[in-house]
Amino acid sequence: MTLSPLNKRRWSNFKSNKRAFYSLILFSIIFCITLFAELIANDRPILIKYKGEYFTPIIKFYPETTFGGDLKTEAVYRDIEVKCLIFSAGNEECWISPELILEDALDGKINGKNIDQGWIITPLIPYSYKTINDIEGTAPSAPDRNHLLGTDNSARDVLARVIYGFRLSIVFTLIVTLISSIIGIIAGAIQGYFGGRTDLIMQRVLEIWGATPQLYIIIIMFAILGRSFWLLVFLTILFGWTALVGVVRAEFLRARNFEYVRAAKALGVSNRVIMFRHMLPNAMVATITILPFIITGTIGLLASLDFLGFGLPSSAPSLGELTHQAKENLQAPWLAFTAFFTFALMLSLLVFIFEGVRDAFDPRKTFQ
Repeated sequence: MTLSPLNKRRWSNFKSNKRAFYSLILFSIIFCITLFAELIANDRPILIKYKGEYFTPIIKFYPETTFGGDLKTEAVYRDIEVKCLIFSAGNEECWISPELILEDALDGKINGKNIDQGWIITPLIPYSYKTINDIEGTAPSAPDRNHLLGTDNSARDVLARVIYGFRLSIVFTLIVTLISSIIGIIAGAIQGYFGGRTDLIMQRVLEIWGATPQLYIIIIMFAILGRSFWLLVFLTILFGWTALVGVVRAEFLRARNFEYVRAAKALGVSNRVIMFRHMLPNAMVATITILPFIITGTIGLLASLDFLGFGLPSSAPSLGELTHQAKENLQAPWLAFTAFFTFALMLSLLVFIFEGVRDAFDPRKTFQ
């Protein structure tokens, strides 16, 4: 894909802003890692070899009977009995003395006889965000070699929940910001370009819509329909699309009487082409200036709702829920430190990136 000279200049300006460029690299690395969270933090193995066959529990359900057990429920791969069955090719003695049989199975022999030894490839962190762990003492437990960031008040691994929670927050924010920005830009462009009665009617609609109590509507809808990720996305977009309308409207009102717009109209160019091909690029600087506030506000909204207990279900890997646990468990400072540094890193990187994007789109700014 070949970039136009204008986009090459913008990309060059963005790269020249070292803080924004390196923030983009660091954020991309972290986000790409979290996209593969299931391969990094999971209580299901990635791959299992058992009696010469290969199994992928990370993407498929296998009952315990598949590996020589008695139950038809999903195998609990962390149990020593299940591990013993896999490594010893289903030896029934695993239910009697799993530690001894497993030790022999690792050597490839049981009772002096060679066995078709199995193996298990597990993720780097053998816990999912919802895994309830067996820990010594009471939860939340302090960081140790098994749980690098400790556990929360339900004995779930904090590091695993941070990895999943980071991905959840960013995906939620990207979806909401993208859709609400498209709606807001279109609405603001229509208002500013046509003006008159169209602008007057839409302004009254915006005033009424902006006065609607968003939090109350979300609580009511969750009480009726239940809490879910996509419902929260829909409700956030429903109230968030107005954020860009005022800025875009002002830019279009300012540019509607410029000479190039009048010339395009005189040449018979359609309103749609004038609005989105000729006028919108000139309004992008002001629009992108607002985007960091929309993004950080969306992340803050999700965290606030989860902190108050009105957001996603409590089982979801939410950073806001982690913050709530930190408030309720002051004797476990690792929860507060983890939540603080995660939010600080996430928000700082995003703000730096969009500052660079804003300056790259500004024709008055160049970097050396």
